Amino acid sequence: MSAQLDAGASAATARLRLAALQQFAGWCHEEGEIADNELKGIKTPKIDRTVTPALSAEQLRALLATCRAAGPINARDAALIRFMAETGTRAAETTALALTDVDVTGGTAIVHRGKGAKGRIVPFGAQTAAALDKWIRARRTLDGGTAALWLSARGTALSYAGLSRALKARADQANIAGFHLHVLRHTAATRWLAAGGSEQGLMAVAGWSSREMLDRYTSASTSQRAVAESRGLNLGDL
Repeated sequence: MSAQLDAGASAATARLRLAALQQFAGWCHEEGEIADNELKGIKTPKIDRTVTPALSAEQLRALLATCRAAGPINARDAALIRFMAETGTRAAETTALALTDVDVTGGTAIVHRGKGAKGRIVPFGAQTAAALDKWIRARRTLDGGTAALWLSARGTALSYAGLSRALKARADQANIAGFHLHVLRHTAATRWLAAGGSEQGLMAVAGWSSREMLDRYTSASTSQRAVAESRGLNLGDL
């Protein structure tokens, strides 16, 4: 395990590889293939929690500014940015949305994680609703007969790769470095808490079942709040 880490593997990668080896060694021991399971007592490496920064309001506005021109793809990308940055839906959940999953008037969408999975309701505000309404009207010019909410320029369902390419291109135009789709999920969580939303409500909307996931996704906003709080404490005044 030390060799894995020394070779440059991340703690998370080393942890997964060890878990796989331990499972295999356990099976071999149960089947009598080996006398002792020497991997059983090895502790997995701790994973350092990395802080993923959220996009600022200025950066979000810069992203949206790249979609101001007329045309269905601009309408689509503006709606995507607003929807993902507000609801925090995963990229795969976003591309899986059907047209019938979205209630623009009611300001809600039903999100499914995995085929046949029970859906959860995510809310969105008036500006996102307006962007979605604009896209749904523009969508008719591209509709190739699919039930998918998001379409490519060819009228087919927008894929994960297509979503990634589209929004990374917008980020490049907006001069936002290091952008990836998951940043929008972090951004939504950060904005929720900064606006005074409850942690319990965020967990429900984001589809998290454990507190660990909440802490992981909001570590950046927690650090920012701690910095702001420390400045108000004036601990350096002696």
